[in-house]
Amino acid sequence: MKKNKANKNTTGTIAQNKKARHDYFLEDKFEAGIQLQGWEIKSIRSGKVNISDCYVIIQNAEAYLVGCRISPLNQASTHVVCEPERARKLLLKKRELDRLMGARDRQGYSIVATAMYWKKCWVKLEINLAKGKHERDKRDSLKDQDWQRQKERMMKHSV
Repeated sequence: MKKNKANKNTTGTIAQNKKARHDYFLEDKFEAGIQLQGWEIKSIRSGKVNISDCYVIIQNAEAYLVGCRISPLNQASTHVVCEPERARKLLLKKRELDRLMGARDRQGYSIVATAMYWKKCWVKLEINLAKGKHERDKRDSLKDQDWQRQKERMMKHSV
């Protein structure tokens, strides 16, 4: 018999980078695994992760996640050295790495992490190719969101 565990998070999402949708035009989406240590998994399970300022760099044909903060637990072991903001290697296929490198080098894209989630028992990272927004673009997207909200209200009241 299986026991039902009451999880706080039923969707599997660990953390989201909402700031990325505001600051960038997000285009192509990729799913990457992350090479983590044991203490990091324990901290992620307790929700001590922040991906709001993280991005991906590519060095020597390998992708690394930079700026992701995983805070260590208080009861972490004394023999383990915890580095909360270390660069973590991303696990991607060669074809995906080539596509990311080409877009970054030729077309001037940035590679931004937008979400971290559970997929079965593994932690996965959603990364996107992104172009930076100018201030006027941010204002335009806010106007569009506001107009969509107003349209929904009008449709709701007219029915």
